[in-house]
Amino acid sequence: MGESIFDVLREAIDNGNPVALATVIEGEGAGNKLILGPTDQVHGTLGNESLDRVVLRDMSGELEAGRTGTRHYGLNGEAREEALTVFIESFAPPPQMLIFGAVDFTAALVRVAKVLGYHVTVCDARAVFATTKRFPLADVVEAQWPDKLLDSVGSTLGIRDAVCVLTHDNKFDVPAITASLKTDVGYIGVMGSRKTHENRSNRLREAGVNDEDFLRIMSPIGSDIGARTPEETAISICAEIIALRTGREAHSLKQGAGPIHKAND
Repeated sequence: MGESIFDVLREAIDNGNPVALATVIEGEGAGNKLILGPTDQVHGTLGNESLDRVVLRDMSGELEAGRTGTRHYGLNGEAREEALTVFIESFAPPPQMLIFGAVDFTAALVRVAKVLGYHVTVCDARAVFATTKRFPLADVVEAQWPDKLLDSVGSTLGIRDAVCVLTHDNKFDVPAITASLKTDVGYIGVMGSRKTHENRSNRLREAGVNDEDFLRIMSPIGSDIGARTPEETAISICAEIIALRTGREAHSLKQGAGPIHKAND
């Protein structure tokens, strides 16, 4: 059993596919292992069908979020019991960040996102700006319309991933945002002043975006840390992404009022 499980685990990791491994570390059956593969394949057992069913449910949630940690169960998977301690490890590919707009702030955001381990795609419909020479650290640079890119990669986006719209042009912003809202991406941030956001919001409503959708859009983008330079702005964006993902107070610019920048900044 052990060899088969580790073969499955190794193959999934080598191929960059998400996989979760659960191990009983305390209690009856210590050392038993269970794997949830990339297409819901199940290998091994923690002891019995009832326990496996409950733990597989938790493994699926942990894998989707890219989390690793311990959980406690009864011998048959009962909640609020501590007969068993199970360690769930998530082996997931790097989170994705899609940056729409080959602008001055983009290169800085690419650099910070790469430090945080993101697989970064830069996309701009203007081929003269969307080049690997301008963004050498990006994993992918695409010269195409944002909605076309999202048509091809949108199904791969999940709660750990991010879309950042850095353009200030409705003909780019609106299709990027509306297409992003059709995915399960965990973060959608859009650059611009409050006035720009208000104007853009009118266009988005005309495009069919509803109140529930607007809750997902973080605009103005970033945490309210007084960022001015491209590098500071990139840090504020990533800080907001991290805070929202971990459930912490983000102090987002979206929550404030008035000018983004103070007169003496």
